[in-house]
Formats: sequence, structure tokens, C-alpha cells
Amino acid sequence: MRVGVVVFPGSNCDRDALHAARLAGAEAVPLWHETPDLRGAGLVILPGGFAYGDYLRAGVLARFSPIMAAVRDHAARGGLVLGICNGFQVLAEAGLVPGALLRNASLRFEHRWVRLSVERRDTPFTRAVPEGMLLRMPVAHGEGCYYLPDADLDRLEASGQVLFRYAAPEGNPNGSLHDIAGVLDAGGRVCGLMPHPERAAEALLGSDDGLLLLRSVVESTADGIPRVSAPR
Repeated sequence: MRVGVVVFPGSNCDRDALHAARLAGAEAVPLWHETPDLRGAGLVILPGGFAYGDYLRAGVLARFSPIMAAVRDHAARGGLVLGICNGFQVLAEAGLVPGALLRNASLRFEHRWVRLSVERRDTPFTRAVPEGMLLRMPVAHGEGCYYLPDADLDRLEASGQVLFRYAAPEGNPNGSLHDIAGVLDAGGRVCGLMPHPERAAEALLGSDDGLLLLRSVVESTADGIPRVSAPR
């Protein structure tokens, strides 16, 4: 199974994502942002970093990269897309996941370990996570405060599109509404999350919990991507 990792000018977690995808059992290839060719990837990862230097605001310029048209088409066909940190910001700016990522409530760059609760395990991104397990991963961002207007936030919750929340003891590092750390699109095929699973893919790094997410999505792609059920 092939995983493609998009490389924007300013990406700095692309090699980490490639390495973590290989650890999860995939063939991983880089995808240059100027070439609208996904090279046969079943899963596309938009990695962390500072695409286009985060000029104007994080992710807003990367949404216009030539490769994003191919990413949109891939998602429309039911392919899996995972956006991590800056990749989440790009997905939000492109309208591929709901919401916006605003400046952290602290107005500082936050770089720390956090815990995540997994709200659903019946998705391609979480199926390998044991029931009741909190995931330990790092965050590193200046614009990670998840925001939606109240009515839209209520609909997001009701539709089961909140996939990860910040949990105790570390708690919410950025002021995200409802402690939201990661969301799904309406079809359950596109996921954006602020914490970095690729930086928590080996015990030597301090945690290998992130590998559970990458194994989930790699195995789901290899198995033909089971349909996500409606929330109960």
C-alpha cells in the first residue's frame, strides 16, 4: 500500500511522516506540491511545518498549490487524507474539513506533550486504538485553536465528526472550543488533527502511540477503506 506525503515549501515534518508511514507497513513516497500527481497513493498525508512560511495565515496559500486539486479529487473519490498540524490548517483553509485554526489563546507558540481521548474507534483513522486508551503525542503550533460558530459546532458534535479531544492531565494547550484536537469531514475519509502522530511513532521518541493512528489508516487503505458508520 502506497502513502504519499505532500511536500510544500516550508514543510518540516515530511521526512518524519514518510518514516512513520514506513514503520506502519506502507510504501511511502514524497509528493512535490507543484506536480498534481499522487503517484498512485491510497493515503495522502499533508504534513506539519510552515507551508509558504505561513504568510497571511497558516495554510491559506498552500490551498492553492497545484497538488491540492488532485487531493480534492482523491477525497471526492473516497480516498483517505490525513492532515497533521500545518496539514490540518491547509485542509481547513481548503474546505476539506470544517472549522478554522486560530491563534493560540496564549498568543504563544505551544510545544508540549498532550493526551488525546479518541471519540470514535469505528473510523479508518482509529480502528487500531484500544478501547479506553488515551494517546500521548506532542503538539507544536502557534495557530491551533479550533473554532466554529456555535450552531455549526453543535452540528459537528451531533454528526460525530469530532474524532480527538485534548484530555487531562495536560489538558487543552491552545484554547480550542470543546477541547477539539482533531475532526473528520462529513464522509469520514478526511481527518485533520493538530498533535503529531509521526513524532510519536517510536518509543525512543517518548511515545509510540502515534503509530496506532498510522497503522489504522494504512491498514484501512489496504483493506479497501471500510465505510464509516453514522454515530449512535
